[in-house]
Amino acid sequence: MARSWLDYKSPAWVQWCPGCGDFGILNSIYRALAELNLDPEKLVVVGGIGCSGRTTFYVKGSNAHALHGRAIPLATGIKLARPELTVIVSAGDGDLLGIGGGHFVALGRRNVDITVLLHNNAVYGLTKGQAAPTLPAWVQTKALAHPNIHDNVNPVLLAFASGYTFIARGYAYHTNQLKELIKAAIRHRGAALVDILQPCPTYNNIMTNKWYEERIYYVDQEDPSYDPVIRTPEDYKTKMPKIMEKLMEFGDRIPLGILYWNQTKEPLEDRLEKLMPGYKAAPPGTRRISVKGKPFLHPFDVFKDRVIEVP
Repeated sequence: MARSWLDYKSPAWVQWCPGCGDFGILNSIYRALAELNLDPEKLVVVGGIGCSGRTTFYVKGSNAHALHGRAIPLATGIKLARPELTVIVSAGDGDLLGIGGGHFVALGRRNVDITVLLHNNAVYGLTKGQAAPTLPAWVQTKALAHPNIHDNVNPVLLAFASGYTFIARGYAYHTNQLKELIKAAIRHRGAALVDILQPCPTYNNIMTNKWYEERIYYVDQEDPSYDPVIRTPEDYKTKMPKIMEKLMEFGDRIPLGILYWNQTKEPLEDRLEKLMPGYKAAPPGTRRISVKGKPFLHPFDVFKDRVIEVP
């Protein structure tokens, strides 16, 4: 049955500041889910703390609102317990790259089949505009008493170094293009990041819509020959120099689109299946737990049948 974007819209009142980039991101999520025709009952959106975390209340699904910085480990647990679910993390740059930075790296190392939508507005929008990890050094937004003296984190470059196998960047106000990036990220089997540049009209008076529009460009439009897809080990030698150039570029020019897509690495779920045959057919979240006074079985043995015995 084909679904409309309205099938994913919850009855909750959407509560963001006028002009917030989150509206564009939410619109893109609705349309991406509808065009993929995903079952809302098999969808999980895990939100972080901050304005972006409210996405969990606005999208129909079996969603969860995590503690500050803990959206990724919660999403990882859900995905590994029920690998058949579509799991999306919707969180801000402060949540994912500040207190949650270690978990952001760990997801890439594990290559779990999770889509991370990073709402990147360079400030802590919910807690009155402090400098977030993506705000460049010496930039002074309206809520700061002094210019930011910390260097900024490059999310796409950090994701590449961590092992993410799909990396893209979108712009919150370009909803058609962002929708397509989200669809591609969800379809990808492995850790996927969509770094979404998002104006915050309330607290970031520097990186405004005008500021972004003067800098952003789409890599596939400027250079139709640009191919970010790694299909064979040999592609590393021929494609990585140009891919690294795009991953590192951020300043006077900011590339948008799919920047890196590695199709040679298997996700963690496939690796677990090799260690524990039957993991996918009977994942942990579907198993009965029985207490029979017997010693706890070795974790690799519990997948021989559908009953887990614990002391």
